[in-house]
Amino acid sequence: MSKSTRWSPCATCILGLLLVVSAAHAGEPVASVRVAFDRTGVTAVQTRGYADTTTRRLVTANDPVRVASISKLVTAIGVMRLIEAGKLDLDTDVSTYLGWKLRNPAFPTVPITLRLLMSHRSSLTDAAGYWQTPLDSPLRDLLDNPKAWDARHKPGTWFHYTNLNYPVVAQVMERVTGERFDELMQRLVLKPLGIDGCFSLATCPDATVARVVVQYDAEGKPSADDNHGRRPACPVRPATDGSCDLARYKPGENGALFGPQGGLRISALGLARIGMLLLGDGTLALNGRQLLTPGSVRTMEMPVWQYDGHNGMTYEQDDNPSGSERGMFCHWGLGMQILATRVEGCRDDPFGDGVARVGHSGSAYGLQSGLWLDRTSGTGVAWFLTGMPDSREGGRTAFSAAEERLAH
Repeated sequence: MSKSTRWSPCATCILGLLLVVSAAHAGEPVASVRVAFDRTGVTAVQTRGYADTTTRRLVTANDPVRVASISKLVTAIGVMRLIEAGKLDLDTDVSTYLGWKLRNPAFPTVPITLRLLMSHRSSLTDAAGYWQTPLDSPLRDLLDNPKAWDARHKPGTWFHYTNLNYPVVAQVMERVTGERFDELMQRLVLKPLGIDGCFSLATCPDATVARVVVQYDAEGKPSADDNHGRRPACPVRPATDGSCDLARYKPGENGALFGPQGGLRISALGLARIGMLLLGDGTLALNGRQLLTPGSVRTMEMPVWQYDGHNGMTYEQDDNPSGSERGMFCHWGLGMQILATRVEGCRDDPFGDGVARVGHSGSAYGLQSGLWLDRTSGTGVAWFLTGMPDSREGGRTAFSAAEERLAH
Protein backbone atom coordinates (compact mmCIF):
# COMPACT_ATOMS: atom_id res chain seq x y z
CA MET A 1 0.00 0.00 0.00
CA SER A 2 1.38 3.39 -0.89
CA LYS A 3 1.87 6.04 1.75
CA SER A 4 -1.09 8.31 2.50
CA THR A 5 -0.49 12.03 2.15
CA ARG A 6 -2.26 14.81 4.01
CA TRP A 7 -1.75 18.16 5.70
CA SER A 8 -1.09 18.05 9.45
CA PRO A 9 -2.08 20.59 12.15
CA CYS A 10 0.72 22.98 13.08
CA ALA A 11 1.38 26.36 14.64
CA THR A 12 0.69 28.07 11.33
CA CYS A 13 -2.95 26.93 11.05
CA ILE A 14 -4.15 30.50 10.57
CA LEU A 15 -1.74 30.97 7.69
CA GLY A 16 -2.87 27.63 6.29
CA LEU A 17 -6.48 28.75 6.44
CA LEU A 18 -5.66 31.92 4.54
CA LEU A 19 -3.82 29.89 1.94
CA VAL A 20 -6.81 27.56 1.47
CA VAL A 21 -9.26 30.43 1.05
CA SER A 22 -6.84 32.17 -1.35
CA ALA A 23 -6.52 28.92 -3.30
CA ALA A 24 -10.30 28.76 -3.66
CA HIS A 25 -10.23 32.23 -5.22
CA ALA A 26 -7.46 31.07 -7.53
CA GLY A 27 -9.46 28.09 -8.76
CA GLU A 28 -7.87 25.50 -6.49
CA PRO A 29 -10.09 23.25 -4.32
CA VAL A 30 -10.70 23.89 -0.63
CA ALA A 31 -10.55 20.12 -0.04
CA SER A 32 -9.33 17.24 -2.18
CA VAL A 33 -9.65 13.53 -1.33
CA ARG A 34 -8.67 10.57 -3.50
CA VAL A 35 -8.89 6.86 -2.62
CA ALA A 36 -7.60 4.10 -4.90
CA PHE A 37 -8.65 0.49 -4.36
CA ASP A 38 -8.90 -2.98 -5.83
CA ARG A 39 -11.31 -5.83 -5.20
CA THR A 40 -9.93 -6.58 -1.75
CA GLY A 41 -9.04 -3.24 -0.19
CA VAL A 42 -7.74 0.31 -0.33
CA THR A 43 -4.37 0.74 -2.06
CA ALA A 44 -3.71 4.48 -1.70
CA VAL A 45 -5.19 7.52 0.05
CA GLN A 46 -4.47 11.19 -0.63
CA THR A 47 -6.07 14.08 1.27
CA ARG A 48 -5.46 17.79 1.16
CA GLY A 49 -7.23 20.84 2.52
CA TYR A 50 -10.04 21.60 4.91
CA ALA A 51 -13.33 19.90 5.73
CA ASP A 52 -14.31 23.11 7.56
CA THR A 53 -12.34 26.32 7.14
CA THR A 54 -14.10 28.03 10.06
CA THR A 55 -13.01 25.43 12.61
CA ARG A 56 -9.79 24.66 10.68
CA ARG A 57 -10.66 20.98 10.58
CA LEU A 58 -8.52 19.11 8.07
CA VAL A 59 -10.29 16.79 5.67
CA THR A 60 -9.80 13.03 5.94
CA ALA A 61 -10.81 10.13 3.70
CA ASN A 62 -13.29 9.08 6.40
CA ASP A 63 -15.25 12.36 6.36
CA PRO A 64 -18.70 12.10 4.72
CA VAL A 65 -19.59 14.62 2.04
CA ARG A 66 -22.77 15.28 0.06
CA VAL A 67 -21.46 13.32 -2.90
CA ALA A 68 -23.99 14.60 -5.48
CA SER A 69 -25.01 12.37 -8.38
CA ILE A 70 -22.97 9.33 -7.37
CA SER A 71 -26.03 8.93 -5.13
CA LYS A 72 -27.87 7.66 -8.22
CA LEU A 73 -25.52 4.70 -8.58
CA VAL A 74 -25.99 3.76 -4.92
CA THR A 75 -29.78 4.11 -5.30
CA ALA A 76 -29.56 1.77 -8.30
CA ILE A 77 -27.91 -0.87 -6.12
CA GLY A 78 -30.92 -0.63 -3.81
CA VAL A 79 -33.24 -1.09 -6.78
CA MET A 80 -31.39 -4.20 -7.90
CA ARG A 81 -31.69 -5.68 -4.40
CA LEU A 82 -35.48 -5.22 -4.55
CA ILE A 83 -35.55 -6.78 -8.02
CA GLU A 84 -33.68 -9.81 -6.70
CA ALA A 85 -36.22 -9.99 -3.86
CA GLY A 86 -39.05 -10.13 -6.40
CA LYS A 87 -40.57 -6.79 -5.38
CA LEU A 88 -39.70 -4.88 -8.55
CA ASP A 89 -39.19 -5.53 -12.25
CA LEU A 90 -37.16 -3.38 -14.62
CA ASP A 91 -39.68 -3.47 -17.46
CA THR A 92 -43.01 -3.18 -15.65
CA ASP A 93 -44.96 0.06 -16.03
CA VAL A 94 -44.10 1.94 -12.81
CA SER A 95 -47.71 3.12 -12.66
CA THR A 96 -48.40 -0.36 -11.29
CA TYR A 97 -46.25 0.42 -8.27
CA LEU A 98 -47.16 4.09 -7.86
CA GLY A 99 -50.91 3.50 -7.76
CA TRP A 100 -51.58 6.16 -10.41
CA LYS A 101 -50.72 6.53 -14.08
CA LEU A 102 -47.36 8.14 -14.87
CA ARG A 103 -47.28 9.31 -18.48
CA ASN A 104 -45.67 11.91 -20.68
CA PRO A 105 -48.74 13.97 -21.74
CA ALA A 106 -47.42 14.06 -25.32
CA PHE A 107 -47.15 10.24 -25.44
CA PRO A 108 -49.99 9.00 -23.21
CA THR A 109 -49.87 5.39 -24.38
CA VAL A 110 -46.16 4.80 -23.74
CA PRO A 111 -45.41 3.27 -20.32
CA ILE A 112 -42.54 4.49 -18.15
CA THR A 113 -40.38 1.73 -16.64
CA LEU A 114 -37.53 1.53 -14.15
CA ARG A 115 -35.18 0.67 -17.00
CA LEU A 116 -36.07 3.94 -18.73
CA LEU A 117 -35.86 5.99 -15.53
CA MET A 118 -32.50 4.55 -14.46
CA SER A 119 -30.96 5.15 -17.90
CA HIS A 120 -32.32 8.70 -18.35
CA ARG A 121 -34.54 7.77 -21.29
CA SER A 122 -37.91 8.29 -19.60
CA SER A 123 -38.54 11.68 -21.31
CA LEU A 124 -38.67 13.42 -17.93
CA THR A 125 -36.77 16.71 -17.59
CA ASP A 126 -35.77 18.94 -14.67
CA ALA A 127 -37.52 22.00 -16.10
CA ALA A 128 -40.24 21.87 -13.43
CA GLY A 129 -37.72 21.35 -10.61
CA TYR A 130 -36.97 18.28 -8.53
CA TRP A 131 -35.37 19.26 -5.21
CA GLN A 132 -37.89 21.93 -4.20
CA THR A 133 -40.52 19.46 -2.96
CA PRO A 134 -41.33 20.25 0.69
CA LEU A 135 -41.96 17.58 3.32
CA ASP A 136 -45.74 17.76 2.91
CA SER A 137 -45.91 18.06 -0.91
CA PRO A 138 -46.63 14.98 -3.06
CA LEU A 139 -44.16 14.35 -5.87
CA ARG A 140 -47.15 13.65 -8.10
CA ASP A 141 -47.95 17.38 -8.16
CA LEU A 142 -44.58 18.04 -9.77
CA LEU A 143 -44.97 15.21 -12.27
CA ASP A 144 -48.38 16.57 -13.32
CA ASN A 145 -46.65 19.75 -14.50
CA PRO A 146 -46.22 19.59 -18.32
CA LYS A 147 -42.83 21.30 -17.91
CA ALA A 148 -41.54 18.10 -16.31
CA TRP A 149 -41.77 16.30 -19.66
CA ASP A 150 -40.03 16.42 -23.03
CA ALA A 151 -42.88 16.79 -25.50
CA ARG A 152 -40.64 16.19 -28.53
CA HIS A 153 -39.19 12.78 -27.77
CA LYS A 154 -41.03 9.57 -27.01
CA PRO A 155 -39.87 7.63 -23.92
CA GLY A 156 -37.06 5.25 -24.83
CA THR A 157 -35.87 7.20 -27.87
CA TRP A 158 -33.80 10.02 -26.39
CA PHE A 159 -31.19 10.41 -23.61
CA HIS A 160 -31.69 13.43 -21.35
CA TYR A 161 -29.79 13.36 -18.06
CA THR A 162 -32.53 14.20 -15.55
CA ASN A 163 -32.34 14.29 -11.77
CA LEU A 164 -36.11 13.89 -11.44
CA ASN A 165 -35.88 10.30 -12.69
CA TYR A 166 -34.49 9.18 -9.35
CA PRO A 167 -37.13 10.71 -7.05
CA VAL A 168 -39.62 8.67 -9.10
CA VAL A 169 -37.43 5.58 -8.60
CA ALA A 170 -37.26 6.28 -4.85
CA GLN A 171 -41.02 6.68 -4.65
CA VAL A 172 -41.49 3.32 -6.34
CA MET A 173 -39.10 1.78 -3.80
CA GLU A 174 -41.07 3.30 -0.93
CA ARG A 175 -44.39 2.12 -2.36
CA VAL A 176 -43.37 -1.53 -2.62
CA THR A 177 -41.67 -1.69 0.77
CA GLY A 178 -43.64 0.78 2.91
CA GLU A 179 -40.30 2.13 4.16
CA ARG A 180 -38.93 5.67 4.12
CA PHE A 181 -36.26 5.90 1.42
CA ASP A 182 -33.40 6.98 3.69
CA GLU A 183 -34.15 4.17 6.15
CA LEU A 184 -34.63 1.67 3.33
CA MET A 185 -31.20 2.48 1.87
CA GLN A 186 -29.64 1.97 5.29
CA ARG A 187 -31.12 -1.54 5.35
CA LEU A 188 -30.48 -2.48 1.74
CA VAL A 189 -27.02 -1.05 1.11
CA LEU A 190 -25.21 1.09 3.65
CA LYS A 191 -25.36 -1.01 6.83
CA PRO A 192 -24.62 -4.37 5.15
CA LEU A 193 -21.50 -2.83 3.61
CA GLY A 194 -20.40 -1.25 6.87
CA ILE A 195 -20.70 2.25 5.40
CA ASP A 196 -21.14 5.05 7.88
CA GLY A 197 -23.26 7.25 5.61
CA CYS A 198 -26.84 8.36 5.08
CA PHE A 199 -29.31 9.77 2.54
CA SER A 200 -30.66 11.99 5.31
CA LEU A 201 -28.71 13.32 8.25
CA ALA A 202 -31.63 12.01 10.32
CA THR A 203 -30.24 8.49 9.85
CA CYS A 204 -26.56 9.29 10.45
CA PRO A 205 -25.27 8.86 14.02
CA ASP A 206 -23.94 11.90 15.90
CA ALA A 207 -20.30 10.89 15.33
CA THR A 208 -20.87 10.83 11.57
CA VAL A 209 -22.76 14.13 11.56
CA ALA A 210 -19.82 15.70 13.40
CA ARG A 211 -17.49 14.81 10.51
CA VAL A 212 -19.63 15.99 7.57
CA VAL A 213 -17.61 18.10 5.14
CA VAL A 214 -18.74 21.69 4.63
CA GLN A 215 -19.06 22.42 0.92
CA TYR A 216 -17.80 25.67 -0.57
CA ASP A 217 -18.31 27.44 -3.86
CA ALA A 218 -15.51 28.67 -6.10
CA GLU A 219 -15.17 31.82 -3.99
CA GLY A 220 -14.63 29.83 -0.80
CA LYS A 221 -18.08 30.64 0.59
CA PRO A 222 -20.17 27.88 2.26
CA SER A 223 -22.71 26.41 -0.17
CA ALA A 224 -24.00 23.25 1.57
CA ASP A 225 -23.80 21.41 4.91
CA ASP A 226 -22.44 24.45 6.73
CA ASN A 227 -23.25 22.80 10.07
CA HIS A 228 -19.83 22.74 11.79
CA GLY A 229 -20.39 19.29 13.23
CA ARG A 230 -23.96 19.91 14.37
CA ARG A 231 -27.11 18.15 13.20
CA PRO A 232 -29.34 20.57 11.25
CA ALA A 233 -32.67 21.50 12.80
CA CYS A 234 -34.42 19.94 9.80
CA PRO A 235 -32.54 17.33 7.73
CA VAL A 236 -34.96 17.65 4.78
CA ARG A 237 -36.83 20.48 3.07
CA PRO A 238 -39.40 21.62 5.69
CA ALA A 239 -43.15 21.45 5.12
CA THR A 240 -44.89 24.43 3.57
CA ASP A 241 -45.78 25.73 7.05
CA GLY A 242 -42.13 25.52 8.13
CA SER A 243 -42.58 22.45 10.34
CA CYS A 244 -40.32 19.41 10.20
CA ASP A 245 -41.96 16.33 11.69
CA LEU A 246 -40.62 13.32 9.81
CA ALA A 247 -42.94 11.06 11.80
CA ARG A 248 -45.83 12.50 9.76
CA TYR A 249 -44.27 11.53 6.43
CA LYS A 250 -46.06 8.76 4.56
CA PRO A 251 -43.66 6.63 2.47
CA GLY A 252 -44.54 6.66 -1.20
CA GLU A 253 -45.72 10.28 -1.33
CA ASN A 254 -42.56 12.31 -1.94
CA GLY A 255 -39.67 10.40 -3.47
CA ALA A 256 -37.57 13.57 -3.74
CA LEU A 257 -37.49 14.26 -0.01
CA PHE A 258 -34.31 12.36 0.87
CA GLY A 259 -32.26 13.16 -2.23
CA PRO A 260 -31.97 9.84 -4.10
CA GLN A 261 -30.52 11.83 -7.00
CA GLY A 262 -27.77 13.56 -5.04
CA GLY A 263 -28.25 13.69 -1.28
CA LEU A 264 -26.08 10.82 -0.07
CA ARG A 265 -23.49 11.75 2.57
CA ILE A 266 -20.66 9.26 2.28
CA SER A 267 -16.89 9.32 2.69
CA ALA A 268 -14.36 8.53 -0.02
CA LEU A 269 -13.58 5.34 1.89
CA GLY A 270 -17.30 4.53 1.84
CA LEU A 271 -17.39 5.10 -1.92
CA ALA A 272 -14.44 2.73 -2.20
CA ARG A 273 -16.56 0.05 -0.50
CA ILE A 274 -19.28 0.59 -3.12
CA GLY A 275 -16.62 0.20 -5.80
CA MET A 276 -15.20 -2.94 -4.18
CA LEU A 277 -18.69 -4.45 -4.05
CA LEU A 278 -19.11 -3.95 -7.79
CA LEU A 279 -15.59 -5.14 -8.62
CA GLY A 280 -16.38 -8.20 -6.51
CA ASP A 281 -19.45 -8.98 -8.66
CA GLY A 282 -21.85 -8.16 -5.84
CA THR A 283 -19.77 -9.40 -2.89
CA LEU A 284 -17.69 -7.15 -0.64
CA ALA A 285 -14.41 -8.94 0.09
CA LEU A 286 -13.79 -6.88 3.24
CA ASN A 287 -16.64 -8.57 5.12
CA GLY A 288 -17.71 -11.34 2.75
CA ARG A 289 -21.19 -9.87 2.41
CA GLN A 290 -23.01 -10.61 -0.84
CA LEU A 291 -25.59 -7.96 -1.71
CA LEU A 292 -26.10 -8.69 -5.40
CA THR A 293 -25.66 -11.59 -7.77
CA PRO A 294 -23.05 -11.20 -10.50
CA GLY A 295 -25.94 -11.07 -12.97
CA SER A 296 -27.40 -7.98 -11.31
CA VAL A 297 -24.05 -6.20 -11.45
CA ARG A 298 -23.76 -7.07 -15.13
CA THR A 299 -27.27 -5.71 -15.72
CA MET A 300 -26.26 -2.38 -14.21
CA GLU A 301 -23.10 -2.20 -16.31
CA MET A 302 -24.62 -3.39 -19.58
CA PRO A 303 -24.90 -0.51 -22.08
CA VAL A 304 -28.47 0.46 -22.90
CA TRP A 305 -27.69 3.73 -24.66
CA GLN A 306 -24.77 5.13 -26.64
CA TYR A 307 -24.57 8.50 -28.31
CA ASP A 308 -24.66 8.33 -32.09
CA GLY A 309 -24.70 12.03 -32.87
CA HIS A 310 -28.48 12.51 -32.85
CA ASN A 311 -30.11 10.36 -30.14
CA GLY A 312 -29.62 12.40 -26.99
CA MET A 313 -28.02 15.22 -25.08
CA THR A 314 -24.42 14.74 -23.90
CA TYR A 315 -24.44 17.15 -20.98
CA GLU A 316 -26.71 18.16 -18.12
CA GLN A 317 -28.65 20.95 -19.79
CA ASP A 318 -30.38 22.25 -16.68
CA ASP A 319 -27.18 22.76 -14.64
CA ASN A 320 -24.90 23.65 -17.55
CA PRO A 321 -26.95 25.79 -19.95
CA SER A 322 -23.83 27.04 -21.76
CA GLY A 323 -23.01 23.48 -22.81
CA SER A 324 -19.38 23.74 -21.64
CA GLU A 325 -19.58 20.09 -20.52
CA ARG A 326 -20.71 18.76 -23.89
CA GLY A 327 -19.53 15.24 -24.52
CA MET A 328 -19.58 14.11 -20.88
CA PHE A 329 -22.55 11.74 -21.23
CA CYS A 330 -22.13 9.40 -24.17
CA HIS A 331 -22.63 5.86 -22.88
CA TRP A 332 -24.98 4.62 -20.17
CA GLY A 333 -26.12 1.53 -18.30
CA LEU A 334 -28.57 1.42 -15.37
CA GLY A 335 -27.46 3.97 -12.80
CA MET A 336 -24.00 3.77 -14.35
CA GLN A 337 -22.06 5.89 -16.78
CA ILE A 338 -19.52 4.30 -19.12
CA LEU A 339 -16.39 6.27 -20.01
CA ALA A 340 -14.10 6.64 -23.00
CA THR A 341 -16.72 6.53 -25.76
CA ARG A 342 -15.09 6.46 -29.18
CA VAL A 343 -17.67 8.59 -30.94
CA GLU A 344 -17.16 12.03 -32.45
CA GLY A 345 -18.20 14.73 -30.01
CA CYS A 346 -17.59 12.61 -26.89
CA ARG A 347 -15.13 13.97 -24.31
CA ASP A 348 -15.65 11.46 -21.52
CA ASP A 349 -12.17 10.08 -20.82
CA PRO A 350 -10.58 11.99 -17.91
CA PHE A 351 -8.05 9.16 -17.50
CA GLY A 352 -6.82 9.60 -21.07
CA ASP A 353 -6.16 5.91 -21.67
CA GLY A 354 -9.23 4.82 -23.64
CA VAL A 355 -10.35 2.31 -20.98
CA ALA A 356 -14.15 1.89 -20.79
CA ARG A 357 -14.52 2.41 -17.04
CA VAL A 358 -17.92 2.31 -15.35
CA GLY A 359 -19.18 4.39 -12.45
CA HIS A 360 -20.67 7.84 -11.91
CA SER A 361 -19.68 11.48 -11.61
CA GLY A 362 -21.11 14.14 -9.34
CA SER A 363 -21.26 17.93 -9.33
CA ALA A 364 -23.26 20.24 -7.03
CA TYR A 365 -22.76 23.13 -4.61
CA GLY A 366 -19.08 23.53 -5.46
CA LEU A 367 -18.34 19.80 -5.21
CA GLN A 368 -17.01 17.59 -7.99
CA SER A 369 -16.80 13.85 -7.42
CA GLY A 370 -16.21 10.57 -9.18
CA LEU A 371 -16.31 6.81 -8.63
CA TRP A 372 -14.75 4.87 -11.50
CA LEU A 373 -14.00 1.17 -11.95
CA ASP A 374 -11.69 -0.55 -14.41
CA ARG A 375 -13.28 -3.99 -14.57
CA THR A 376 -10.44 -5.51 -16.55
CA SER A 377 -7.69 -4.66 -14.08
CA GLY A 378 -9.97 -4.96 -11.05
CA THR A 379 -9.06 -1.49 -9.80
CA GLY A 380 -10.94 1.68 -9.03
CA VAL A 381 -10.71 5.21 -7.72
CA ALA A 382 -13.03 7.51 -5.76
CA TRP A 383 -12.51 11.24 -5.35
CA PHE A 384 -14.14 14.48 -4.36
CA LEU A 385 -13.19 18.15 -4.45
CA THR A 386 -14.87 21.13 -2.80
CA GLY A 387 -14.59 24.82 -3.62
CA MET A 388 -14.98 24.22 -7.35
CA PRO A 389 -16.78 26.27 -10.04
CA ASP A 390 -20.36 25.40 -11.00
CA SER A 391 -19.14 24.15 -14.37
CA ARG A 392 -16.20 21.84 -14.89
CA GLU A 393 -13.36 23.91 -16.28
CA GLY A 394 -9.81 23.76 -17.58
CA GLY A 395 -9.60 20.17 -18.73
CA ARG A 396 -8.92 18.61 -22.10
CA THR A 397 -12.17 16.62 -21.62
CA ALA A 398 -15.63 17.50 -20.30
CA PHE A 399 -14.23 16.90 -16.80
CA SER A 400 -12.35 19.59 -14.91
CA ALA A 401 -8.57 19.85 -14.96
CA ALA A 402 -8.55 19.12 -11.22
CA GLU A 403 -10.49 15.88 -11.76
CA GLU A 404 -8.17 14.88 -14.59
CA ARG A 405 -5.23 15.26 -12.21
CA LEU A 406 -6.96 12.99 -9.69
CA ALA A 407 -7.71 10.48 -12.45
CA HIS A 408 -3.99 10.14 -13.04
